Amino acid sequence: MENTIAQPAATRTNIALAERIPATFISNNTYYADSVVGADILEQVKALLPKIAKNAEQAEALRQVPDENIELLKGIGLHKAFQPKVYGGLEISLPDFANCIVAIAGACAGTAWAFSLLCTHSHQIAMFSKQLQNEIWLSNPDATASSSIAPFGKVQEVEGGIILNGEYGWSSGCDHAEYAIVGFNRFDAEGNKIYSFGVVPRKDYVIHDNWFAQAIKSSGSKQLVLKDVFIPEYRIEKAKNMMEGRSSGFGLYPDSKIFYTPYRPYFASGFAAVSLGIAERMLEAFKEKQKSRVRAYTGANVANATPAFMRLAESTHQVAAARALLEKTWQDHKVHGENKHYPNTDTLAFWRTNQAYAVKMCIEAVDRLFAAAGATSWLDQSELQRLFRDSHMTGAHAYTDYDVCAQILGRQLMGLDPDPSMV
Repeated sequence: MENTIAQPAATRTNIALAERIPATFISNNTYYADSVVGADILEQVKALLPKIAKNAEQAEALRQVPDENIELLKGIGLHKAFQPKVYGGLEISLPDFANCIVAIAGACAGTAWAFSLLCTHSHQIAMFSKQLQNEIWLSNPDATASSSIAPFGKVQEVEGGIILNGEYGWSSGCDHAEYAIVGFNRFDAEGNKIYSFGVVPRKDYVIHDNWFAQAIKSSGSKQLVLKDVFIPEYRIEKAKNMMEGRSSGFGLYPDSKIFYTPYRPYFASGFAAVSLGIAERMLEAFKEKQKSRVRAYTGANVANATPAFMRLAESTHQVAAARALLEKTWQDHKVHGENKHYPNTDTLAFWRTNQAYAVKMCIEAVDRLFAAAGATSWLDQSELQRLFRDSHMTGAHAYTDYDVCAQILGRQLMGLDPDPSMV
């Protein structure tokens, strides 16, 4: 098995993380930005955080990302993070991008969740045919896509493509997207399933507002309804090809550092980044609350209570460990792309499961603090209860379910074939 964790190069620009991780463990902790663009856009994101945080309650009430948040983030070009440069994209590295999402998640998890997916889908689209990419980005360089990739739809094979019917749920950020990527199964001559993706323009589907959730409410993860939608072959790719470097768009950008890689690790990266951002904000919010908290019956100052110190210390260590694991994993993605070293199955198993384990640690760290934050933390206006709810939602996605991931990695470590029942 190859070493799947790469060390950061010493020559990368040093950017302090003081505004985003607790001061208790950042004295020598630095972020290695590989480009001026990546470092600059992170600083621009930080400047937007007060406005995004101010909109958090409104975002929950709307049950989707507020237009203002989208406009702010598009205004600094973050939506172009993984768009090919030929269409005006930035092609920033995964570590740079992920740290932007971590920062946004501390202000509004739903905004970070939805916007992350709008960005990472551009990486996936860049692996489709050049015809599709031209169709999307030559007409609108700012176009993005939401997705719903579970194969819920019913396929009818027709000349030149398929007719698709189906109801596709959980399409985060769909209100702000011009396209959708949907999953479906086709069948070969022997009747074997061929899991595939198709790209559909906004005019071809209806958004059904059924997003009534208890957490990450502002992601706007609504349902897409497709009725007799024709999807031509140039808008279709096999999922297996997109994971093995055999898709129509693979190799179109030989000078790029981010497209010599499977789509899935980029698609999944935002989930763990959101969880980390929530956990890092929880550390700060807990400290802020404890400093002024007095026990109602005794008048004791909780800020001086040893149990609060101990819980904060352990959660701080746990969040720091989660960040370290994620940073090394994201850096490994980056190094593979730069070296045009396509990841093997061992590497992919670690990438897939490292992120889920980091999410598990972040949720545990949040739970430890919330359990000792007092009854007022359960009130609707409390930021802590929102962080608690949103944290748990980050572990509910198919890609962050650690029970699944532990089985995936365990089978890989024992040299067993993957279980096809696990995504």
